[in-house]
Amino acid sequence: MVDATWGTGEPPRDVLGPVAGPAAFDDDHPPRADLVADCVHCGFCLPACPTYALWGAEADSPRGRIYLMNEGLNGEPLSDSMVAHFDRCLGCMSCVTACPSGVKYDRLIEDTRAQVERRHTRSPRDRALRSAIFAVFPYRRRLRLLRGPLKAYQMSGLGNVITPLLERLSPTLATLESLAPRLRRVPPPPRRVAARGPRRAVVGMLTGCVQGAFFPEVNSATVRVLAAEGCDVLIPPSQGCCGALSVHNGRKQEARRFARKLIDTFERTGMDYFVVNAAGCGSSLKEYDVLLADDPAYAARAAAFTAKVRDLAELLHDLGPVAERHPLPLTIGYHDACHLGHAQGVRRQPRSLLNGIPELKLREIADPEICCGSAGIWNILNPVPAAELGDRKATNVLATGADLLVTANPGCLMQVASAIRRQGGTIALAHTAQVLDASIRNLGPSFL
Repeated sequence: MVDATWGTGEPPRDVLGPVAGPAAFDDDHPPRADLVADCVHCGFCLPACPTYALWGAEADSPRGRIYLMNEGLNGEPLSDSMVAHFDRCLGCMSCVTACPSGVKYDRLIEDTRAQVERRHTRSPRDRALRSAIFAVFPYRRRLRLLRGPLKAYQMSGLGNVITPLLERLSPTLATLESLAPRLRRVPPPPRRVAARGPRRAVVGMLTGCVQGAFFPEVNSATVRVLAAEGCDVLIPPSQGCCGALSVHNGRKQEARRFARKLIDTFERTGMDYFVVNAAGCGSSLKEYDVLLADDPAYAARAAAFTAKVRDLAELLHDLGPVAERHPLPLTIGYHDACHLGHAQGVRRQPRSLLNGIPELKLREIADPEICCGSAGIWNILNPVPAAELGDRKATNVLATGADLLVTANPGCLMQVASAIRRQGGTIALAHTAQVLDASIRNLGPSFL
C-alpha cells in the first residue's frame, strides 16, 4: 500500500511489509551489490539529506534507500512503498559529498530508477503527468511555443485570481504557474561568435532546453563572456536536449538517444571544450561515457566527448581572466546548485570569479548543502515537500541581506524566486554569467 500521507506535507509513514511478487531488479544493470556493500550505515549522510531533514524517516535517507536496494537484490519485490521511497529522493547528491566511505550513491540511485521505470506500474495520474513532462521539457521548440501564451498570461494580471484557486485545487498546476519566470525577448545566438582579441580556445556551447526557452539572456551573457575571454564559441542550431532530465528520472533509453544526437552534432566541430551553463545538464554530460559504455558504436566517442565537458565557471577559472573587470558595488549571496557543487565538485571556481570583480561582496548562505527543492522535475512531481524546501532556502537567502542571489542552474533560479515571492521577500536573481557580463561590459549594478 502506498503511504497515504505522501504529497500532503505530513511526515510519511513507513509502510513497508511483506509483498508477494518477483524480485525487484532484473539483470539489466541493477544497483551493483559491491557499491551497496560500501555503505557502512554510519549516518554521516543523514543531516545532509533534504528528505531526512523534512521527515526524519530512515527509509527516506540515503542509507535507508541503500538498505532497500539491498533488499531488492536479495529478492524482495518492487512494491509500491519501496518505489515511493526511491521516488522521494531528490537526486541532489549531497550525501555523496558527506559520505566518508566514498559510497557512489549517484550510480546506485540512477540504476535503481532505471529499474523502476522499466518494471514498476505507476498510477494513471502519475503516468500521465510524467508523460506530459517528457513530451515537452526536453524539446526546445515545444517549450518555445509556450512563451507566447505564458507572456500573455503574465501581462494579463490573471495570476492574482487564478493562483489562489490553483493552490487549493491542484498543487502541481500551482507549482508550474509559480515557477514560470518573467520572459524577455532575446535574439537567438549566431552559429559562431569570434573571440575578442587573441583566440585562446574553441568551445562548443550547449544552449539547453529550459535555459534556451526561458532564460535566453543567460545564454547571451555566456556567449559574450566567453568571447571576451578569448574563446571562439560554436553554437550549432541543430543541437537538442542533452538527456539530463531523462537520465535523472530513469529513462535511460531516451537519454541515450539524446546523447548520441548531441555527440553527432558537436564532435566534428573541432572544439577544444564543450561548455555548459546549467548545472544539471553538466553533471549528465560529464557521465556520457557511463551512459553509453555498452554502445559499441558510441562508447569511445562518448568518452572523448566527456573529456571535453566543462562548466562555464570551471573553464573560465582554468583559462584565467583577460577581460577587464569593472566595479559592481553589490552584495551577493551565492547558491551552490546541487549538481554543480555535489555532483561536479565545482564550488571554488565560481566564487573565485565573483570575488575577482571589484567592489562586489560575496556572502555565504546558511545550510548550503540542503537542496532548494527544484531537483529537475522533482518540484513538479512533489509540489508540497518541494515548497517546504524552497521556503527553507528562501529564508536563508533573505537572511544574508544580499542585493542579489547568484546561482548556475535555471531550476534553482525558478524555485528560489518562487519561494521568495511566496514569503513576500525581494531580491534580484542572476546567473553567474550575467554578473561577469555586467562587470566586463561596465553596465553597473542597476543592470542586474
